[in-house]
Amino acid sequence: MKIVGLLIGVLLAGIVAAQPLSADVVFKKACEQAKQENKNVFLMFHASWCGWCHKMDTSMNDPECKKMFDDNYVIAHLVVDEAKDKKDLENPGADKMRNDFGGKDQGIPYWLVFDSNGKLLADSKMRKVGTQIMAGDNVGCPASEKEVLYFLSVLRKTSKMSREELEIIQKRFRKNEQH
Repeated sequence: MKIVGLLIGVLLAGIVAAQPLSADVVFKKACEQAKQENKNVFLMFHASWCGWCHKMDTSMNDPECKKMFDDNYVIAHLVVDEAKDKKDLENPGADKMRNDFGGKDQGIPYWLVFDSNGKLLADSKMRKVGTQIMAGDNVGCPASEKEVLYFLSVLRKTSKMSREELEIIQKRFRKNEQH
C-alpha cells in the first residue's frame, strides 16, 4: 500500500511540475533577472501553432541579432490562444495579462517592453506619429518597412543598441516580408 501511495505521489508531482508557470511568476522572474543584469524585459505572447510567432523568435535568435537582444533584454514568453488539445501549454493568467496591457483582439505575437521594475515602456501597437491615445495596430512580428521602422523606434527607446546594430536588425526583420 505504501508503494502505491508513493507511486501516486510521484505521478502527481510530475503532473504539477509539468504545468507551465503562471504569467505572474514568469513576469516577476524576468523583472528580477532584468534588475540584476541592468536590462529591460521583452515579454512576448505567442502560441505553438503561430507561424508569425516562430518568425519573431527566429529573427530575434538569428546569429547576427541574438547578442544585441540578449545584451539589452531579458526575453520571456507567455503562451496564449492554444488549440483545445494543447490548452495545457498555456501559462495561467497570460491571456488576462495580455488583455490588461491592451492586447485583447490584437493577435499574436503581441509583445510588451517593461523596465526592471515592471513599468510598461512600449507595446507592439503601432500608433500614428505623435499620439499615444489611439489604439494602434499590432505589428506582431515586424516585416513591412513601416512595421520594422516602428519596431526600431521601440528598440531605440528601450535599449542601448547602436545605429549600426539597429541597421542589422532592420535588415533581418525586413526578410520576414519575403517569406
